[in-house]
Amino acid sequence: GCIMDGKLYPFGEIARTESCFRCSCRPDAMHCCSLFHTPTGYDKENCKVVFNQKSCDYDVVQKSDPSKECFVYSRR
Repeated sequence: GCIMDGKLYPFGEIARTESCFRCSCRPDAMHCCSLFHTPTGYDKENCKVVFNQKSCDYDVVQKSDPSKECFVYSRR
């Protein structure tokens, strides 16, 4: 298998690792890509970015009230 962040994964396709990556594990290499996109366009003065481990994505919420989401107009 392949080891990533100290965890052993079996050979083959891995839909989601514990650190939110999709990977392909082969005897000679492990190739991964992220399942999340980083917010770049949002109201940085009034909002903050928080990683949501459950959804494997970033939430952008109001600094004054984190229960309220902010509009995101671009991600990378």
